[in-house]
Amino acid sequence: MTQAMKIAIVDDEQDMRQSISQWLALSGYDTETFASAEDALKVLGPDYPGIVISDIKMPGMDGMQFLKKLMGNDSALPVIMITGHGDVPMAVEAMRVGAFDFLEKPFNPDRMSELAKKATGARRLTMDNRVLRRELSDGGQLMKKLIGQSPVMERLREDILDLGQADGHVLIDGETGTGKTLVAHALHAVGSRAGKKFVLVSCSAWEEDALAKRLFGPMLPEDSALPAIEEARGGTLVLEDIEALSEGLQARLLSVINEQGTPAETRIVGICNMQEAGRTCEDALRPDLFYRLAALKITVPPLRQRGEDILTLFTRLSDQFADEYGCEAPKVSAQEAAQLLQAPWPGNVRQLINIAERAVLQARRGTGSIASLLMNDHEEMQPVMTTEGKPLKEYVEAFERMLIDNTMRRHKGSIASVMDELCLPRRTLNEKMAKYGLQRSDYL
Repeated sequence: MTQAMKIAIVDDEQDMRQSISQWLALSGYDTETFASAEDALKVLGPDYPGIVISDIKMPGMDGMQFLKKLMGNDSALPVIMITGHGDVPMAVEAMRVGAFDFLEKPFNPDRMSELAKKATGARRLTMDNRVLRRELSDGGQLMKKLIGQSPVMERLREDILDLGQADGHVLIDGETGTGKTLVAHALHAVGSRAGKKFVLVSCSAWEEDALAKRLFGPMLPEDSALPAIEEARGGTLVLEDIEALSEGLQARLLSVINEQGTPAETRIVGICNMQEAGRTCEDALRPDLFYRLAALKITVPPLRQRGEDILTLFTRLSDQFADEYGCEAPKVSAQEAAQLLQAPWPGNVRQLINIAERAVLQARRGTGSIASLLMNDHEEMQPVMTTEGKPLKEYVEAFERMLIDNTMRRHKGSIASVMDELCLPRRTLNEKMAKYGLQRSDYL
């Protein structure tokens, strides 16, 4: 459930503060009141999780001075000003300074509720976007999204940390659906450019002339954005589907790279998504551009090479979807765990996300199976056919780890509850958790 937004009510008249507070509280808002602007400023920081309703005429710091202070701290904070009769010119000036809207006394409470709803909606969107931007600039959070303990994932994380510090241009390749764009975000976030601009352009989404303008300019007068090369100056420019660049645009990109020298003013990260059988990134790019980018290269591993990471990912994803749909996550049997591990996964993580969501929806209806979902995705695929055979012991251990992990997660780290459900003595459970690298503190 979405947390109720706060509303700060600032007015020197106690009766007015209380009546506004009571009315908005009935509408489900969390209100707090202040008798002066000075008191309110002690609480209203740049990321205040709500909006402000303030009178204009107040002793000491008046509403206009208060508004300017608030806009200086956080220009996206919605502030609704309350004006007396005849103060409309002042209200218009408040709107110019940055007020969200104004109410003229005496005002209709329903009108106030309507404005509060619009303002809190705008504030929630702003706060959500800020959280997303912080997450995308937080290398630690992004690295946590690259889930898995398999050797290929350990190596991928090490490559990201190493190349993030190297600061040269980079080429990222790998099969479709493996998470190459996430890797590009992480590469930017763990390096020295973390606080600088991160600009992403999908080369396959534009016609050639439009793409040339988007990348290099000149932009049309009505365009507010800079060309991507200028926009990303000092930061990172990521080119998705770089293989879609024409020969001419590849030549222009190479010229930009050569002009920048070392260290590069703008880091270029090319994401290559070759889907044509028998062709590689090297085939698609002119040799001089390829070698300039591929001096630092990351290949994102396909899902089928990630072993029991598949079960860990499936569990996390199905838990997320179960929360979203308000139901229980499906329980995975030993046979279904084997099928997940043995599937070839041509669509990689993107396909696994799709399977996990559909498995949750099936479980909610009480129908279907994971095997049927895999078969429907690839009719030619046998339910227990694998491209890389593994000893039975590996499948058993992967299932056992998944089962303990799921049970620990469901019981929030309660050892007694896990022992009871799995019928395991404490010593055996402790030994298995140590064997599989599971720690109780991760579930609390």
